[in-house]
Amino acid sequence: MEAKSNSRIGAVILAAGMSSRMGEAKQLLRLGENTLLGQVVENVRASSVDEIVLVLGHAAETIKERVAIQSLKVVMNEAYRQGMGTSLRAGLSALPAGVDAALIVLADQPFVRSATLDLLIDQYQRSNAQIVIPIYKGFRGNPVLLDRSVFSEVMALSGDIGCRAIFGNHLEGIVKVPVEDVGILLDLDSKDDFERLQHFGQGTTDERTLIEAADLDGRDISDAGDLPRGRELIIVGREAVAIALAKLGKLLHFTVTVVDPLLKISDVPEADRLLNSLDFSHLPPAYARYVVVASRGQFDEEGVEQALHANSAYIALVANKKRAQEIHRSLELKGEPAEKLAKVRAPAGLDIGAETPEEIALSIMAEIVSESRNRGGK
Repeated sequence: MEAKSNSRIGAVILAAGMSSRMGEAKQLLRLGENTLLGQVVENVRASSVDEIVLVLGHAAETIKERVAIQSLKVVMNEAYRQGMGTSLRAGLSALPAGVDAALIVLADQPFVRSATLDLLIDQYQRSNAQIVIPIYKGFRGNPVLLDRSVFSEVMALSGDIGCRAIFGNHLEGIVKVPVEDVGILLDLDSKDDFERLQHFGQGTTDERTLIEAADLDGRDISDAGDLPRGRELIIVGREAVAIALAKLGKLLHFTVTVVDPLLKISDVPEADRLLNSLDFSHLPPAYARYVVVASRGQFDEEGVEQALHANSAYIALVANKKRAQEIHRSLELKGEPAEKLAKVRAPAGLDIGAETPEEIALSIMAEIVSESRNRGGK
């Protein structure tokens, strides 16, 4: 595939959801002088995209009345209750045949800068990428840009499944673009998110202000005080398994480090240390590092890669077999040695028939303790 400098780029704005966690149509919530969806539309309009398709479903008529959507192509997803896959199908199928690629823009991410969209477009046009993904401090975010060659696969998705479901089929066609835009990680998914960020508008918000509003402490690493350089448990993610692991690690006298872009140290009382960038080189020396990646697919590949580069004593990935194989293949393509990749435990933990997050965490900690004791004995 040749470079695509003259490509026509579209944008599909997904705004059909029911906002179940918010409790009301979040597309219409006020964000400064604008609505949430209105701000997203403005950001996309200010970028260099050639065509914009807005996908509506829940509360569509009300949204049409309150949001400035003139000059946009609006399509209705009558099957919006079935999940994101149906909106992707509706939006991509509505793009003109001359569009070569499309940004998939989420209607609850109003802080993504127009310049960031242009950066993704520029990278696409200068490369042979099939999928372009923005990265902030090592963490993957949205929106993603898709080449037309993958549209049919995305349109075949069903249920509440996003574009990430096809990434494993195109590992060689993925390009990750570092951006200085925390907005790619910020979505207004709940009332707490909205209350914290509602008075900031895209036009007046700089990076520092937005980081502070998102409750970040502005540092890559923070800790609860002087810590011993003993056994360190590093947990990438903040899902239920990750929280249970942090509690067990603390109980078993590991120094616990949680890696997440949006938390602050007071948010994770179980942790001794918080790392806000996915870069283990910021961590101080430790006798032995035991790394568990439990981000439910969000930062799993990047977390495993960092663990490998840090020569960790133990690396576990909480993921199904298919996802683990995809990550193995992707890192192999990047040149990671096979002997290193073979050390990644997936599925993670001892086989105790674990089902709940707490049981899964217990099985992983049991394996870590065994590994730690064997290491100590040797």
